[in-house]
Amino acid sequence: MQILVTSASGANGDGYGSLLSFSLDGTARGTFSADPRITDPRGLSVSANRRLLYVNSGSDRILALDAAGNVVRDTGEIPGLNAGGGNLAPDGTYLVGMRSARTIVAFDADLAGAPQNVLPAGVVPFPRGFASAEDGTLYLASGIGPGGEGENSIAVFDADGTPLASRFISDDALSPLDLAIAPNGNIIVSSEFPFRAPDAVTSIREYDRSSGNLVRVFAPPPGVGFHQPRGLRFGPDGHLYCVARDNVMAFDFGDGRFLDSVVHMPRLNGQAIVFFPLLAD
Repeated sequence: MQILVTSASGANGDGYGSLLSFSLDGTARGTFSADPRITDPRGLSVSANRRLLYVNSGSDRILALDAAGNVVRDTGEIPGLNAGGGNLAPDGTYLVGMRSARTIVAFDADLAGAPQNVLPAGVVPFPRGFASAEDGTLYLASGIGPGGEGENSIAVFDADGTPLASRFISDDALSPLDLAIAPNGNIIVSSEFPFRAPDAVTSIREYDRSSGNLVRVFAPPPGVGFHQPRGLRFGPDGHLYCVARDNVMAFDFGDGRFLDSVVHMPRLNGQAIVFFPLLAD
């Protein structure tokens, strides 16, 4: 098993603009795939059978890679896609956040055919991460965009895209950057509040799936660099991982303890994180 991280680049963060691989102990293994179609990558997701890795490329296309890093599926360029996060839905379709269109679209698992709108265009001012529960309920983080536009909330939709709640939570200390669903069904959100402020408070926040109430806050001890938190993922060990600027942080989800900075790489500028089998696994 390995940790894969997308690193943003250029005007989006002066990172590496690559899909990077790390051993579980944090040792850098290099670029997972050198395919030139992977540029300034963002969202990542792994198929249910663990054989395919879906990658949202800044070249306005979605790719699927095998364990050797070879591209085996490619949507081709889709002008204006501007893909952010990506997650596989319970029905196997691949959901992608479109930052410019302010919505979520779905691709068939084989990435053939045009994307289909899951939610209307402009459904939130700026999408900042989403996840689908087993019953199809879709939770969408609505955050602040690069130009300062947006809001700090979570919207909820049923499996048909019908709005259930425009503001699922009430938390004046939240500015969401990614969202995941925990094994207990609660909603986990990475946050930087106020967004891009020099003195922003960074944290990971857990909300009750029924009430939207804040349950607890995950944060490393003072002095541990935790800046620009983005992608969230639960590892095979059950721990909660968050990729951030220069680091990947690990927390014990059971008791909330900060465990370690399992990856440290200057200029990482991580956007998404997944765990993917090694070729020999």
